[in-house]
Amino acid sequence: MYIIELILKNTPMPLSVQRKSAEEADTVYQQILTAMRSESNQLLELTCDRQPDKRVSVFGNQIAAVQVYQKSGTASSGRPPGFFAVGE
Repeated sequence: MYIIELILKNTPMPLSVQRKSAEEADTVYQQILTAMRSESNQLLELTCDRQPDKRVSVFGNQIAAVQVYQKSGTASSGRPPGFFAVGE
């Protein structure tokens, strides 16, 4: 699974959706970048592969950052991936 995580302006909590393949995750990432670069106030609706009923809609000009990472099934290092992970 690949997780696409969004940080919105003036919102401390990230939003995320998941995709099954790297290609699908990259497609969503490119859609988000296009919405961020657009001068219009484009509404972007995202769905989640893992939870099909999960939907989120955001305005492209409200997205501050986006990241894509692969969810691993192995033991983690104790730090969650994300924008707010603090280095040691």
